[in-house]
Amino acid sequence: MTTPTSKTHHADSTQQEQIEALYRQLIAAWNVRNAAEFAACFSDDANVIGFDGSQMDGQATIAAELQRIFTNHQTAAYVAKVREVRLLTSETALLRAVVGMVPAGKTTLNPAVNSIQSMVAIKAGDGWRIALFQNTPAQFHGRPDLAEALTAELSQLL
Repeated sequence: MTTPTSKTHHADSTQQEQIEALYRQLIAAWNVRNAAEFAACFSDDANVIGFDGSQMDGQATIAAELQRIFTNHQTAAYVAKVREVRLLTSETALLRAVVGMVPAGKTTLNPAVNSIQSMVAIKAGDGWRIALFQNTPAQFHGRPDLAEALTAELSQLL
């Protein structure tokens, strides 16, 4: 019996820039509270797993839910740092990032909502679209030094 092997494809600089640009477009759309622009980053059948574990399936649902959130809540702005872009296949990529959030009217991060974001992007025609986006709280239970270090790292981006 043979064991399947996994081959990681290294993104060339153009692919990496395109994937990072897609992520930055997503973050920018959130920061200006534009649900349509946010949803446009996703494939038609994409999935989102939110900070609280909620799930959104499909681009139309993502747009509707984000519009509801933006209408009913004063959302904080993201500060983001990409940690890795890796091609899984020639048409599938993984982006990992860390983010903090600056509440409306504030100038500093709220460390309680720092998170780790993972994005799986797929090649769609001439560009890339998000197939899966997950936002996980960076709580680092029992390791306050890691939480403080992440907040310090992200604060340097302000």
